Amino acid sequence: MARLTILLHNEFIKSNHSKNMPQLTEFPHAKKRPDTRFPTIRTIVALMQREMISTYGRSPGGYIWAILEPVLAIAFLSMFFSLLLRSPSLGTNFPLFYASGALPFLFFNGVSAKIALSIRFSRQLLAYPKVTFIDAIMARLILNGVTQVVVFAIIINGIIVLYGLRLIIDYPSIILSFTMVFALSLGVGVFNCFLFAMLPLWDRVWNILTRPLFILSGVLFIPEDLPVTVREILIWNPLMHVVGIMRRGLFATYDASWASPIYVLGISFSLMLVGLIFLSRYHTIILNER
Repeated sequence: MARLTILLHNEFIKSNHSKNMPQLTEFPHAKKRPDTRFPTIRTIVALMQREMISTYGRSPGGYIWAILEPVLAIAFLSMFFSLLLRSPSLGTNFPLFYASGALPFLFFNGVSAKIALSIRFSRQLLAYPKVTFIDAIMARLILNGVTQVVVFAIIINGIIVLYGLRLIIDYPSIILSFTMVFALSLGVGVFNCFLFAMLPLWDRVWNILTRPLFILSGVLFIPEDLPVTVREILIWNPLMHVVGIMRRGLFATYDASWASPIYVLGISFSLMLVGLIFLSRYHTIILNER
């Protein structure tokens, strides 16, 4: 009996001692797990860095060419048409008029082409489960879109300073025009991303079909200069609306009442929706094809 009492007393002391001991919940020398928060944002940023290196290189020279190419195009147009015309259709400055049309067109042409080739460009990275085709599309949209906005700001401000222009700028119209061209580039790019992958011949067909767009998008003229029948046909081109609203923002005397943002955004979101539906359904087949 005495022995049993001693054993129970010892067990009671051990139990109280274990309760009073601090519980270790963390190991100070344990390795921390990598941060997995916001995986989509981290993936898009990584794809953007890869795009920057491959497209523009590691030196500032690549970005200089991104500015020089549109500058040379605008300079050529200004010199050529200044020999034929006394003044442009809007204002008195040829470079500003042609920049207001050429820069939105180059924005659409460049960004939509980049998005259309997203899967082809990132095919190897899309084999990883954490990288999706939406990540590749968004990375190219953000990087190339922001680059085009910066190029636009540099060239337009350069023209204003160089020629000493005093403009009454309508910033809401300029922002609206950029919103429209962002949406249109995304919609056409996503739709072509599917078609380029499934129908390789469509790449060549699209390049042929879009060659006259530079003339048909109102870069060299305004619709008010055209006959009514021609204007009613060209007005179906959504790029005409983008250019018209951009010129409304840069030329205080231009109204562009015919331009419809709803029309452009409707086409853009319709193409984007159809493209995303087909890409989500067939992207595994596209990636498995060599």
